[in-house]
Amino acid sequence: MRVLLVGYGSIGKRHYEVLSQIDMVKQIDIVTAQNLPQYTIFKNLESVLRLEGYDYFVIASETFKHFEQLSYIESRVKNKIIFCEKPLFETKKELNISNNTVFVGYVLRFHALLQKLKDALQNEQIISATVSCGHYLPRWREGVDYKNSYSASRAKGGGVLLDLSHELDYAQWLFGVIKECHSFQEKISNLEIDSDDYVTLIAKTDKNVRLTLTIDYISKIIHRRMLINTMDSTYELDFIGNTLLIQNKNGEKELQTLQNMQRNSMFSAMHHSILSTKESACTYSEAQTLMQTISMIQEQNNG
Repeated sequence: MRVLLVGYGSIGKRHYEVLSQIDMVKQIDIVTAQNLPQYTIFKNLESVLRLEGYDYFVIASETFKHFEQLSYIESRVKNKIIFCEKPLFETKKELNISNNTVFVGYVLRFHALLQKLKDALQNEQIISATVSCGHYLPRWREGVDYKNSYSASRAKGGGVLLDLSHELDYAQWLFGVIKECHSFQEKISNLEIDSDDYVTLIAKTDKNVRLTLTIDYISKIIHRRMLINTMDSTYELDFIGNTLLIQNKNGEKELQTLQNMQRNSMFSAMHHSILSTKESACTYSEAQTLMQTISMIQEQNNG
């Protein structure tokens, strides 16, 4: 299998690292403006020789480039698999995919405890859920000045709503599509950015689940957690501590932990899934639905 990796920033390098460990992958070429003499590189997609010679396309560029790059590949090859990093676009855009199969990089779906939680909820009547994630932007990416990152720039598709759209994805994956929503999307800190650093919402899904969600760039204590109430139990998933606590209405507790989780385990599971079973991976249709939710929040706060 030949792979074309579009973009070689921090996330592109991570995809390269993961893909190079997959047995079926025999060659990885890169589209980047960087000078990388140890690799086969192309300065842009237009300069790629025989685009149809690649089997798997991985778009790992800045968000504002996704639409143009995905459109270019979709219009020039057929029956290929295309992976696009999250979020799909910086806002809702119409792009019909008919020639290829597209998946989007919501890698948290492959967290082992989240998958166990999804299985456990299959026979439960979910009442409400609270989702929260916060990470102080200046400490997010080691060795990177946050002011120069794409996260700091609204024009480049930055902002916490897009950056931490993982939370919206797995919320809709578990609880249904958000249909009613009251939200705030703001820049409230003294960070030197022109993008949003705080989003909070209260919503109801098409499965009648009440959802409260907050994401931010301003929390000095890194956290990523979810609390779910069903008719019979309460579930608490801590992504940072890698624990899943379940307590039923009789007070009985069960604690599941994930030991020695490897840095790239979710990325590896995601690519293996896309290239084989395709189970769990976020489809293009699901990503479009998520963009509709993101657009709804943007419209509520940019009017």
